Amino acid sequence: VPNLQGPRYVSPVPSGGFVVSEECGDVKVFMSSCKLLCSLSSKYGHQFGNPAGVCVDTAGSILVADEQRRTVHLFPEHGAPICLVSTGLRRPAGMACSSSGHLFVADIVENCVKVFKYCVRPP
Repeated sequence: VPNLQGPRYVSPVPSGGFVVSEECGDVKVFMSSCKLLCSLSSKYGHQFGNPAGVCVDTAGSILVADEQRRTVHLFPEHGAPICLVSTGLRRPAGMACSSSGHLFVADIVENCVKVFKYCVRPP
């Protein structure tokens, strides 16, 4: 996939595509054919500081850690973005989410993984 602006983290999406965070830029969603589906900044009108870790939950929502803003936002397929974590992170990096609604965030300043519980639709 060419023409990315400092690709950082990548995660698969249930449809067979993938999502990529770009350093000091945007988060882009691609189809399985590697064709750009959308930019989260454009689709949601959201401005990122420095997007880092990305993951996709069982409902198909995209979760993004923002290193500069020290937050984690959830971007649902339909509706407005939701700030899931706004305090307690010093420098969020890699992330993963479980089917039971747990969010795992690596905080590289505190040398730990922080675990959060958030609500997801049942599988």
